[in-house]
Amino acid sequence: MNSGAVLVLEDGRTFRGEAYGAVGTTIAEVVFATGMTGYQETLTDPSYRGQIVVMTAPHIGNTGVNDEDFESRKVWVDGYVVRDPARVHSSWRSNRSLHDLLIEQDVVGISGVDTRALTRHLRERGSMRAAVSSESDDVEDLLSRVNAAPGMAGSDFLADVTTTEAYVVPAVGAKLFTVAAIDLGIKGMTPRRLAERGIEVHVLPATASLDDVLATGSEGKGPDGVFFSNGPGDPATANHAVEVMQGVLSRRIPLFGICLGNQVFGRALGRGTYKLVYGHRGINQPVQDRTTGKVEVTAHNHGFAVDAPLDTTFDTPFGPARVTHVCLNDDVVEGLALLEQPAFSVQYHPEAAAGPHDAAYLFDRFVELMSESTGKVA
Repeated sequence: MNSGAVLVLEDGRTFRGEAYGAVGTTIAEVVFATGMTGYQETLTDPSYRGQIVVMTAPHIGNTGVNDEDFESRKVWVDGYVVRDPARVHSSWRSNRSLHDLLIEQDVVGISGVDTRALTRHLRERGSMRAAVSSESDDVEDLLSRVNAAPGMAGSDFLADVTTTEAYVVPAVGAKLFTVAAIDLGIKGMTPRRLAERGIEVHVLPATASLDDVLATGSEGKGPDGVFFSNGPGDPATANHAVEVMQGVLSRRIPLFGICLGNQVFGRALGRGTYKLVYGHRGINQPVQDRTTGKVEVTAHNHGFAVDAPLDTTFDTPFGPARVTHVCLNDDVVEGLALLEQPAFSVQYHPEAAAGPHDAAYLFDRFVELMSESTGKVA
């Protein structure tokens, strides 16, 4: 039988349950994710570095874990909170249980929690620091440790999640374009989605310089396009990425960013960023593409957003820009584009792992920009 565990929030609210995963204590920001599927992709998304994730779907783990659906090299969540973990996993693709994965990856979790009540609390009070412990029942001590821990504002996890060495994902079929992808915490599905469109993807560390980016192209011309990935932490700390992106923009190389890449794009254009009260995390978020008027169901994982006017264009060092996508739940900026050069970004995850496929067209839009810029026919 599992031992007891406790979840202590920084405002003093406490939830008790059973140990799930590794035995220990973890302290991080607690957030909730609303996806009803794709828990393995959520766990291995580097954007969750520094966070304890609460799953709002009550039954988690029913399809177990396999070795094909990892989105990165490891589980990145700092802690895991579920209501009803599956007692038996059942899938022809699975080779172990979710519980076993959490133990294997030393992730401390808690089960048997009223995640509905916890989610409502976080929606009302906002994401906050918390502790999950299956080795200590001393609530006062845990609360003291939580309140002494750093918050998400000002955090920088890029050195933790980025690749240490550059690598290449070859194009599927005929090679049409070369893209330099800056790994700020990239999910494995993203370069695969690009490769499916005939793109050779050179994935570079977050520390890559502008010269490193330009060296991925042939004949000294630089790459056909540059991509900035998703990633964790406060975008206000991503100064190097902003500097490199401004260098790319000054050369008018087609640019596409997602998630943290969108926030870096906003900063490169001279806009600020801010922390959302509880963020957007899940695979069922409604976003309107203002270019087409269509509404998409999209996958999100962000606790920060770009501060930009929704209904007017705004000036930037690289010409006029506008907000292209907006969240229909709360009017948060979900996409940006320059009007006079080929650069755009979205705040959500078009690679859809896990999630809907409504936003896959964004990769095609990037291909179109590179085709127009280079004269190559895609």
